[in-house]
Amino acid sequence: MADFDPEKFEDKYANYFPELQQAYKNAFNRMNDNYDSELVHAIDQQVLNESEPFYEGEGEFRIELPDNPHGRLSGVLVDEERFEQVLEKHVEEIETELQRVFGFA
Repeated sequence: MADFDPEKFEDKYANYFPELQQAYKNAFNRMNDNYDSELVHAIDQQVLNESEPFYEGEGEFRIELPDNPHGRLSGVLVDEERFEQVLEKHVEEIETELQRVFGFA
């Protein structure tokens, strides 16, 4: 675990890149174990690759997604409702992992 500094998180990729990678990887692995791996992989590669984590304060993180996440998906057939459910769960897992990696959970 890195010593977390909210000000350093503003330049997160320079200061916390390994921790961010670990949080995203842990969330991906958990999702891949519990959901359709083809869909989880597509979400990871086509939506979450353009997401942006933000520190909200008091140990809370938020993931900002790119515009039109469902429209970015290709190569996987899934209805929008199911996509939204899995994406929402994946984002929750990332936020939880960020809390864990940075020592808030």
